[in-house]
Amino acid sequence: MGETQEVQHPHETSFTIHMGESQEVQLSKIEANGVQETNSLEGNKFRGPMNESMMSKKKLYYRWFRIAIHSVLVLVSSSAAVLLGRLYYEKGGKSKWMGTLVQLCGFPIMLPYYFITAPKKLTTNNSIHPNQPSASMLSFVYVSIGLLLALDCYLYSVGLWYLPVSTYSLICSSQLAFNALFSYFLNSLKFTPYIVNSLVLLTISSTLLVFQNESSSDDSSSTQISKKKYVIGFICTVGASAGYGLWLSLTQLVFKKVMKGETFKVVMDMIIYTALVATCVTVVGLFASGEWNGLTNEMNEYELGKASYVLNLTFTATLWQIFTISCFGLIREVSSLFSNAISALGVPIVPILAVIFFHDKMHGIKAISMVLAIWGIISYVYQQYIDDTTSENTVNSHVAKPSVPQEEVHG
Repeated sequence: MGETQEVQHPHETSFTIHMGESQEVQLSKIEANGVQETNSLEGNKFRGPMNESMMSKKKLYYRWFRIAIHSVLVLVSSSAAVLLGRLYYEKGGKSKWMGTLVQLCGFPIMLPYYFITAPKKLTTNNSIHPNQPSASMLSFVYVSIGLLLALDCYLYSVGLWYLPVSTYSLICSSQLAFNALFSYFLNSLKFTPYIVNSLVLLTISSTLLVFQNESSSDDSSSTQISKKKYVIGFICTVGASAGYGLWLSLTQLVFKKVMKGETFKVVMDMIIYTALVATCVTVVGLFASGEWNGLTNEMNEYELGKASYVLNLTFTATLWQIFTISCFGLIREVSSLFSNAISALGVPIVPILAVIFFHDKMHGIKAISMVLAIWGIISYVYQQYIDDTTSENTVNSHVAKPSVPQEEVHG
């Protein structure tokens, strides 16, 4: 028997090497394992950060692709829904509660997709999901936001009833300023020069067109509105814009502080349950006001016919639902203020479409207003691009730090 010697492995595993022929075999195995560990570590050092950086860029591009899709849907659906809502009133529609209901009642079209994609097995044990809000808290959130949503949609309906469509849509751009104000207090929004520039430009854009409509005595749509009705419509639209800005800020706050997550199910629950509450409130208002008694005559006397009456309400409800889903998507991806900024981009689009379909007059001030609105949106989007670039560089710098190989000194 040869002498034995205790050797301590680098990973603190103690074993015995027998001196003699077996010693060479054991040492060769140790050296081979050491080479393999070194090679694997070096490979991870050089391949890991590169892969993570490429994955980060792919996620960023995919994120902006989703933002672009949501933005297009917001613009198209909101513009078309506003025009259809105005067409409803122009051709014989008189119920403001029905105009409110079509903004809310489209949520059942999402139910089949919601139940198909919902997880088969749900766990409600708070010990497993400690951050899950209680049922009472969820009920309070859904009812509160649902009531706010119903009131907001009713004010929008009254504003669209009393005001020309171009005036209405351009006053709605003030919702961006209200959203920024509420986000400052509720979501800790920091005002940068680009955001301030965006808010100022969009506010000036809407203000210009409001004064244009007030001063246009030759505009037939304006002369048909009494001063009293115009003031009521103006106040209701401004109030609706403030309510919409508050709704977006509260939704973002709920996602972060209450839900503590922005999964598909959380977003769909927020859309469906708040819309359900708002729809129930609107239906109660429809029956309590007595407007439901005149719906049959309204449909029979509709200038475009009964079929057009039904199609108008159906497509309006569908478009508003698409708009709601897309707004939630933008809130998830970016922020409530960005969602509102994209909505404000539709402000100059509606007057152009109103010229085509309702033969409204396009004045020079309207063209200037559209340029200012587009400039304001670009200013805000650029700020978002700067934020994303800064965030990506920060992540890459943190990833790159462990990749620096440590020098080893062998004696």
